[in-house]
Amino acid sequence: MQTLEADLDLTEIINGEEIMGPSPFGKHQRIVFNLADIMRHYVIKNGLGEVCLSPLDVIFEDSINRLQPDIIFIRKENMAIFQDWIRGVPDMVCEIVSPGTYRRDTAVKREIYEKYKLPEYWIVIPELLTIEILTIENNRYITHSIAELEGVVQSKIIDGLNVNIRDIFDLKTYV
Repeated sequence: MQTLEADLDLTEIINGEEIMGPSPFGKHQRIVFNLADIMRHYVIKNGLGEVCLSPLDVIFEDSINRLQPDIIFIRKENMAIFQDWIRGVPDMVCEIVSPGTYRRDTAVKREIYEKYKLPEYWIVIPELLTIEILTIENNRYITHSIAELEGVVQSKIIDGLNVNIRDIFDLKTYV
């Protein structure tokens, strides 16, 4: 039972403080699965690594920063970090921003990911129908690709992956 409870724990440790996030709404989950499905099929087809979903801990530093991004990508050559949890810096993470997590996802977690030089950080904002992909350059995040309302975003880390935001937001549902 203790193992089951540990597997279902939604607690993150952010800058040494335990923070319990709310469980996501259905809209959030649809977006996670739409994006993860596209990524996973592309990654498998091209033998690039592995795509994982939350809740799965990414431990940057024990007791300091232990986060649960919505989607995680690890290149096949970096799979040694994937143990019981992910212990180290993955190659890409994605946060689907909810109204109650905007500051945490776009500012607090961004600073943490930048601190550990996480190569690629996707920020998905459903209310704005926006996906922004940030990449590290000179130890700082810069916008690599962005699409608002319509268009395609392109990953730098998952080579050749292009995502049409219409496929993610299922616009017939939200417009």
